[in-house]
Amino acid sequence: MGVELEWRGRAAGRDLQRRPFRPVVVVPTYDNPLTIERVALEAREHVPGVIVVDDGGGPAAQEALQRLAAHEGVTVLHRATNGGKGAAVKDGLRWAAEAGYTHALQVDADGQHDLGDVPRLLVAAREAPGALVLGQPVFDESAPGHRRVARKLSIFWVNVATALDRGRIADPMCGYRVYPIADAVAVMDRCGDRMDFDPEIAVRLVWRGCPVVHVPTKVRYVPEEEGGVSHFLAFTDNALVSLLFARLFMLRFLGLSKSL
Repeated sequence: MGVELEWRGRAAGRDLQRRPFRPVVVVPTYDNPLTIERVALEAREHVPGVIVVDDGGGPAAQEALQRLAAHEGVTVLHRATNGGKGAAVKDGLRWAAEAGYTHALQVDADGQHDLGDVPRLLVAAREAPGALVLGQPVFDESAPGHRRVARKLSIFWVNVATALDRGRIADPMCGYRVYPIADAVAVMDRCGDRMDFDPEIAVRLVWRGCPVVHVPTKVRYVPEEEGGVSHFLAFTDNALVSLLFARLFMLRFLGLSKSL
């Protein structure tokens, strides 16, 4: 599977061309005690620094995170209360920016992403440092049918919201991606704090002028007995994402996409 470069535009982070490439991994987690250590340590094999952001997990998760924090190169941040995936990623991005990293590779904590593709995502980011690099999921038979349908609807509405831009977002819901940190920090506070974060920040980075690069990657839905835990709430989060798409469409329709 190759790397698909969608387009090269004048990204707001174009000064990254002159800065050393310094990536870090950001892993948001909420109650993933059976998978978080493996995910973080496998990512650590490819990237010197890993930031794990605990979004108020329970006792079992805290034990796993305590063990994880003892590993060199792994930083564990704790949120006092559960604020949502987006809130956790924002904390990780702020920490990474303050630490001087240039790029953040976001990966989910439930083990569904193929961490063998980390080098391919980073190569794409290094070659186009001002770009948003998105994992483009290649699903196997483990993917639930309703999640496939929801993704198709998400792709449609994101393409509507970015129709006047040159950046195509192949899958706005995939949490396996690389951000140019300066650009991500500039737009992230306008984005939602929960499952609406991933599609919204992708759209806002395109609106900001970031190129988009797609890297095909295998995705496996991990069985519950192996620690696969989905925190996606079928009704609540689908409603939240639907309202997001309506808001993004109206912002673009009213010509306010760059200001709100």
